Amino acid sequence: MPNPKEQIKRVSEEVQGEEAKEVAMEQLEAVQEQVEQMGKEAEEQVAKPLDEVLGQAERAYAAYMEAQRQVASAYRANEQQIAKAYRRADQQAKNACDGTIRQTLSARDEALAQASKARDEAIAQAERAYKKAKEQAEKACEANIEEAWKKREEAVEQAWQFRDETVAQAWNIYAKLSK
Repeated sequence: MPNPKEQIKRVSEEVQGEEAKEVAMEQLEAVQEQVEQMGKEAEEQVAKPLDEVLGQAERAYAAYMEAQRQVASAYRANEQQIAKAYRRADQQAKNACDGTIRQTLSARDEALAQASKARDEAIAQAERAYKKAKEQAEKACEANIEEAWKKREEAVEQAWQFRDETVAQAWNIYAKLSK
């Protein structure tokens, strides 16, 4: 606490004239009252018996120990709440992960089923196209073979006809020469 005389001096320098004296006097009286009050409190405290002071100290220590227990209890409760929150967050993350995996596996299975169906359809379509092409090739082959046989027969027939004509001409020439 600052010295009362210094306070008065400081205040009087700030305030000029009569007002300064009045303010200084009021502050001096307030400071004197504070000093008297503090003196009375000090006397009362000294006057208390030692047992009462020890009792207060024991109560203060008991209150301190209880406060420590409450703080420790609050820390344990906080730790348990944090652990619960962690377990909830961990479970939520696990559930989200499991859900995503299930969706991904389902999407994969669906895509594989669609791909398999498309493959089967493509194979069936390729089989139909192959059969159709084979039938067309067979028909074209048969038609070409038939045409080739016809042309062969015509060629053989023409060749026999040409041979017959050539033999007939040769006999005609021989018959004219033999006469």
